[in-house]
Amino acid sequence: MGADGKGLMTSYGRRFYKLTGSGNDFVFVDAREEPAGVLEQPSVIDALCARGTGVGADGIVFVEPPTLHTQRFSIRYLNRDGSLAELCGNASLCSVRLAAELGIVREGEEFAFGTTAGPARGRLAADGPEIDLQPVAELTHQAPFMTQAGERRIGFAVVGVPHVVVLCGDVEAIDVVGRGRPIRYDPSLRAGANVNFVAPANDGSWAVRTYERGVEDETLACGTGSVATAALLGEWGEARGVTTTIRTRSGRLLRVRFRETAPGIITPSLSGEGRIVFRGELAS
Repeated sequence: MGADGKGLMTSYGRRFYKLTGSGNDFVFVDAREEPAGVLEQPSVIDALCARGTGVGADGIVFVEPPTLHTQRFSIRYLNRDGSLAELCGNASLCSVRLAAELGIVREGEEFAFGTTAGPARGRLAADGPEIDLQPVAELTHQAPFMTQAGERRIGFAVVGVPHVVVLCGDVEAIDVVGRGRPIRYDPSLRAGANVNFVAPANDGSWAVRTYERGVEDETLACGTGSVATAALLGEWGEARGVTTTIRTRSGRLLRVRFRETAPGIITPSLSGEGRIVFRGELAS
């Protein structure tokens, strides 16, 4: 694949990993020693992420040297359109799994790593990865949008990236793209936003569907969106208890828990799938 994203990368021979977090899938490249180079060009990212003609993914993640001496590594995530995402929960979960595969960390070890949104902590337990994120910011119970038929409340929160959360009666009845895209591009949102639609599921979990900024379509899961959703459900008095279980569009579960880590500081933790699908080499 050439710099224009149309050729083939025979001269590159860059190794990559395909990972998925509840259906939110990524191309990962170890860029700790060799910089990303042409791989961070939007046309190349688009070609790599294309379904059917490329590897297929929602975006590309570069595992890079740590930004602080207390960290083991850092990650930089670019959406499929080449835009920088300050934070991606599922990419972070996947990075914890890949870090163990690369020998950067050990199973059971707790460690710090860097993201564009700031430091995070992670651990790989026997049942999968878990990450601790920065406290939820700019939480607003009522976002400046009018509810439509089937919708009960709309809120806003920042979990590294901005999120609008719409509480509704049935997520299956929602036109995620038709309703989500106008909100995502609303002028009142200075940086746009991911748009999450949530409704109670029969098993006590919460079903969520997400229109994702940068992908510009519905994705099968959104980690930071799950945290924003859990935070607003708690503020609205809808979700009770320490842990909120989110049922993603893929059917896989993400779990969000909040705990006080310092006086007045509530830290969200996210756990779920971080699975290596395959390893490969970018070549003809």
